[in-house]
Amino acid sequence: MTLYSRFAAQVDAALDALVAEGMIPADLDRQAVTVEPPRDASHGDLATNAAMVLAKRAGVQPRVLAEAIGARLRALGDVAGVAVAGPGFINLTLTEQAWRDELRAIATAGSAYGRVVRAEASVVNVEYVSANPTGPMHMGHCRGAVVGDALASLLEWAGHKVVREYYVNDAGGQVDVLARSVHLRYREALGETITIPEGLYPGDYLVPVGQALAADFGDRYVAAPENDWLALFRTRAVDAMMAMIRADLALLGIHHDVFSSEAALQAAGKPEAAEADLRARGLVYDGMLEAPKGETPEDWEPVMLPLFRSTHFGDDQDRPIKKSTGQWTYFGADLAYHYQKAQSADALIDIWGADHAGTVKRIQAAVAALTGGKTRFDVKLVQMVRLLRGGEPVKMSKRAGNFVTLADVVNEVGKDVVRFTMLTRKADAQMDFDFAKVVEASKDNPVFYVQYAHARMCSLGRKAAEAGISAAGADLALLDAEDLALVKRAAQFPRLVETAAAAREPHRVAFYLYDLAAEFHAAWNVGNDRPDRRFLISDNPALTAARLFLADALRQIIRNGLAIIGVEAVEELN
Repeated sequence: MTLYSRFAAQVDAALDALVAEGMIPADLDRQAVTVEPPRDASHGDLATNAAMVLAKRAGVQPRVLAEAIGARLRALGDVAGVAVAGPGFINLTLTEQAWRDELRAIATAGSAYGRVVRAEASVVNVEYVSANPTGPMHMGHCRGAVVGDALASLLEWAGHKVVREYYVNDAGGQVDVLARSVHLRYREALGETITIPEGLYPGDYLVPVGQALAADFGDRYVAAPENDWLALFRTRAVDAMMAMIRADLALLGIHHDVFSSEAALQAAGKPEAAEADLRARGLVYDGMLEAPKGETPEDWEPVMLPLFRSTHFGDDQDRPIKKSTGQWTYFGADLAYHYQKAQSADALIDIWGADHAGTVKRIQAAVAALTGGKTRFDVKLVQMVRLLRGGEPVKMSKRAGNFVTLADVVNEVGKDVVRFTMLTRKADAQMDFDFAKVVEASKDNPVFYVQYAHARMCSLGRKAAEAGISAAGADLALLDAEDLALVKRAAQFPRLVETAAAAREPHRVAFYLYDLAAEFHAAWNVGNDRPDRRFLISDNPALTAARLFLADALRQIIRNGLAIIGVEAVEELN
């Protein structure tokens, strides 16, 4: 049990005591009660809103309830002071020994510090990347890939069982275009001079696919009608593209548990099953599709289509699940896909590009309908990344074949730089990725600043060992208030894991690591002017051992945080 969870339990115990005394009713919902750092550090070490959120339902004045809770907390041995502020906030100041105890707890837990163990882990399906299988990964896919993978890891740290899923969009018209593009490369491999027409994929990455087909089938399909080779070439091309995509993702340390094929989904009749289920519940009906908003096209005609009642779930209109041709709409196929995922998960999370914002409500409505509202479903929208080189935009065009691939970027700046940088802004905020700035050795470069803190701590350990000083048996009573300020930041890590996971926001881990690194660097730099504040004091081995113990604990927190976001904790910087 970590410090914040321990005091949450103490607040709960204080409320139980008030229930026993008859001051508050026993059936109060306490889910909104929190224990967290106060916004202003001068107010104390911990704050709880218990009185504020419970007073009205308990029929007690907030300050009266706060004083009653505070009286019980004041009696705790770890509490140095309790103050009731404003209308009823309770601020706690802890003893220095409480922070020393937490420092030892960090050291004891080690790589498990911050991990949540649940008696029964819920299953969360995280679907991310899901790029069309028409070429290698490019930087337009990178941010969603990192956000999804870091979120999956964060949820695992928060005690959930996570399924990482990639949805292969291999049933749309784009894969037919891919097959036709590969057919040209197949003919090229057999000696024909080709020209790539507008609308096909011109990239050289299709050349090896054409060569492989030429080696396997010779000239069998050169003059054959399209119906003879389209399905075969489509399958071979998609397989080759997915192998390339897997390799690209592996460069970022990303590996999925499940690859779901849209074509296989439709072949298995999943869309029909979803439609039948929803029809049986009156949530799909045959109706007239509304005319397009704004000026109605001259050739528009009302058509009877199967419509999903998405207006029952907050959408602005009911949505067709099939086209007039009988083919499934994108929404109809997505509905079936989520129907399948919901069968084996307690919660679903999709990581989408911001250009899909318009479809969020209808898919949320579909999942709510399919699961009876029992399955939590979140969509995290990820904004595109603008690539810069020395402040100048780097242009890319997938169809032109000269796009910037993910592999190019990782090979130039490294996996860790890419992953950390993608989490230095909220996912739904615009981001610039400047090749020059992301490798800059300065405090303005978060990945460098955090890794430098870790490397500096490792260097401290090596120098202390050379001086014959070890953290073993350190007397933590020698740590003063300035030292313990670092412990207070470190002790927030377990709470950060839980709150970031609940909010589905892995960027909070990167933000926290930067703040922790900044506080460590600041404390270290104080020693430049004040020798008594240095971490390594050769003529004071006892104090050095205590501060080395502190630095080792901070180093462990950084390692744990970097592990969540998939970044290596380097021990030396070149």
